[in-house]
Amino acid sequence: MSPGRATVRSWLIWLTAVTVYLLAVFHRTSFGVAGLQAAERFGVGAAALGTFTVLQVGVYAAMQIPTGVLVDRYGPRRVLTAAVLILGLGQLLLGVASTYGVGLLARGVLGLGDALTFVSVLRLVAAHFPRRQYALLTSFTSAVGYVGNLAATVPLTLLLDGPGWTVTFLAVGAITVLYTIPVLLRVRDTPLGVPEPVREPVRPAELGRRVRTAWRVPGTRLGFWVHFTTMFAPNVLTLLWGVPFLVQGQGLPPATASALLTVFVFGSMAGGPLLGTLIGRRPSLRMPLVGGYLGGAALVWAVLLGWSGPLPMGVLVPAFAFLALGGPASMIGFALARDYNPMERVGTATGVVNVGGFVATTITALAVGVLLQWTGGNFRLALLAVVAVLALGTARMLVWWRRARAHLFAAEARGEAVPVRIRRRSWDAVAERAVAA
Repeated sequence: MSPGRATVRSWLIWLTAVTVYLLAVFHRTSFGVAGLQAAERFGVGAAALGTFTVLQVGVYAAMQIPTGVLVDRYGPRRVLTAAVLILGLGQLLLGVASTYGVGLLARGVLGLGDALTFVSVLRLVAAHFPRRQYALLTSFTSAVGYVGNLAATVPLTLLLDGPGWTVTFLAVGAITVLYTIPVLLRVRDTPLGVPEPVREPVRPAELGRRVRTAWRVPGTRLGFWVHFTTMFAPNVLTLLWGVPFLVQGQGLPPATASALLTVFVFGSMAGGPLLGTLIGRRPSLRMPLVGGYLGGAALVWAVLLGWSGPLPMGVLVPAFAFLALGGPASMIGFALARDYNPMERVGTATGVVNVGGFVATTITALAVGVLLQWTGGNFRLALLAVVAVLALGTARMLVWWRRARAHLFAAEARGEAVPVRIRRRSWDAVAERAVAA
């Protein structure tokens, strides 16, 4: 049961927890500006460089469902503590890595630590804040995470050019490990006066049942495809291929390229709270907003890949600013998981949804690297992988949007409470007949 109102204690707990997410995003996106140095340090080409991100994001995606179950089983405080330690150790290992294999291991460890953070923070939000504030706090969480993304652009570039690879990554790894102290002292799983839930061990059969139950909920499935489709493209650019595309594909200096990536950060930081406030007040606008973003993204990619010659700043900046809204739009997937699942299954459902965008990111990052290798570094052809994944995700999302609407109307007809009321359209009839059958 969500509390009626949030207390100062709840806000302090969220602030402490969301700082872990900020650190995780910093570590996650650090290769966005360190990629060229990593290629030189480890002596690898485009496909091997893409493997760093594929491994890290692949570990992240694979751990989302287990993380949701771990959060439901052990509580977000313990999981966040483990996350901070693992993140710090991974970055320390990367700082001393001098071979490709050790570098891959370090990024895999970072992916594991990163995987434990976001679902844990959202579980704390669900426990400490009223339902009507969930979308807003989710957007705030995402916006704070982009501060970590910002720190992983120009500031990190300057540090890598100054003190260098080893000193930079050892320092940020040590700072991360030390942050376990505030997490242990401040974070609590439940509000004051609410007893800790009884958490039973999760057997393998029970784990499978929980995941299947969450996956069968049309709202969860819709949230998965919303997340899959909206957040992968900005992720692919900020995590790995943004700077190489701008430097090698557009001929920009590295400092200018890393500065351009801050457009994603500021766009997401500005758009997240605005979107969260809007859908918190009018939940019925969630899917129309997602549809509007996806239509605009298709147009943006048509311009970026169809432009003749180098792209001018007057095109790159607004294009990146619009694509940046994919991060805030992906938060709608978590709101769907929260609305359509009981509290004891929210962690698992959130983990299921969070798999979506990172599976898409993994597939696309690998495909871009392979296509770059095959085409001799032609970014216009390689980035067509983004368009293909965008089309796939949009098609699947539309299928589950109609099915989720049909299930909502059916529940409403039975007299059950529904999280949001929507207007029936003529094209809902086919989906309703399919559900009834």
